[in-house]
Amino acid sequence: MEAIGVFFENLGNWVWGPYLLVLLVGTGIYLTVRLAGLQFSLLPYALKQVVCGHKNREQQGDISHFAALMTALSATIGTGNIAGVATAVVLGGPGAVFWMWITAVFGMATKYAEAVLAVKYRVQDARGEMAGGPMYYIERGMKQKWLAVAFAVFAVVASFGIGSSVQSNSVADVLHASFQVEGWKTGVVLTFLTGLVILGGIKSIARAASVIVPFMAFFYVAGGLLILITHWHLLGDALALIFTDAFTGQAAAGGALGTVIRYGVARGVFSNEAGLGSAPIAAAAAKTDHPVRQALVSMTGTFTDTIVVCSITGLVLVVSQLSFPDLVGTGAALTTRSFDALLPTIGGWIVSFGIVFFAYSTILGWCYYGEKCAVYLFGERTVPYYRLAYVGAVMIGSVASLEVVWAASDAFNGLMAIPNLIALLALTGVVVKETKDFKQKRATGELT
Repeated sequence: MEAIGVFFENLGNWVWGPYLLVLLVGTGIYLTVRLAGLQFSLLPYALKQVVCGHKNREQQGDISHFAALMTALSATIGTGNIAGVATAVVLGGPGAVFWMWITAVFGMATKYAEAVLAVKYRVQDARGEMAGGPMYYIERGMKQKWLAVAFAVFAVVASFGIGSSVQSNSVADVLHASFQVEGWKTGVVLTFLTGLVILGGIKSIARAASVIVPFMAFFYVAGGLLILITHWHLLGDALALIFTDAFTGQAAAGGALGTVIRYGVARGVFSNEAGLGSAPIAAAAAKTDHPVRQALVSMTGTFTDTIVVCSITGLVLVVSQLSFPDLVGTGAALTTRSFDALLPTIGGWIVSFGIVFFAYSTILGWCYYGEKCAVYLFGERTVPYYRLAYVGAVMIGSVASLEVVWAASDAFNGLMAIPNLIALLALTGVVVKETKDFKQKRATGELT
């Protein structure tokens, strides 16, 4: 097992190395140029569609714009927003937060392009549900079945790690540390709640996500804003430190500018998943009258995840460093200590409950991703078997040590991005064409 763990750790380090990070950000920059900075000019309109998307209920699809976005965010907003940001700040310095913002800005274009293709190339499966995502636009758009299969395999494997067992393991650790709840008890409850929701398929998952995601995001962001408001006198210094360190690397481990950029970009991508190909699977289920409309809604997910939620975590961490220079730790533990130090009594609880809700919602969202990829590979008959295996992984994750699973899921999560990014670059012309078509139809009044 130790040898296997070392293998997957090395594979993960290679996959998430500079080449993939450059490809991820580079694809976002390329799409931004080809789309004439669409994420800047149409963001207000996109945010409006999140609320007004219910007007398209008569259109083909399974769930509303809002529900599709919440399903995607349920899988995207997770422990990375708490533990990942802390890791970036510790290893890359406060300047890493700036590079997370940059990643998100260009990642919005990537997320937009993914969703356009997901809706355009989606199909209706044997159960009458919409099925789409990278595996479909790679096969139907690029005509490369083998590459589509590779993506689906990577996603199925990743779902059992990063989607289920790793998340339940995080919940069990937090509840044991905070309330001394035994891991097996957490596992039983999580397994039951997961099974209860996923039996109903995408509509049930979307309903749960539409309640959990807004609640957990508001709860966590409100706690962070309360800290920043009560420590407003340090906010200017914190922002100055972030921008200064972003271009000097003086506060980074080793004092290297490359270290700041590396951890900022890596954790930003890991948090918002732009380019990994997971979120468009949920986007494909949306009721919409045009691929671009849902794509604009999907684009706001990156904005919410990184520009809003990750920024709150990052700013609180930097303010805590200014207030308590001796405060140490890594990952979620550092975020918990920072919130607790700046907001005594309830700060630590905010992070603890945030991790629990973030992780549970990720479990639900990733079940849908993995199931759709399993169906693509093996057909509808695999659905009950996949769901049974998935809830089993939730239980195992609550009671087992998962060093090998962490390493393997991290590697396969990154491997998903490679075929997806190839497809995005190859099909950029399709994205541009659909975007022009949408703008023309809006200009003529055919679409609102």
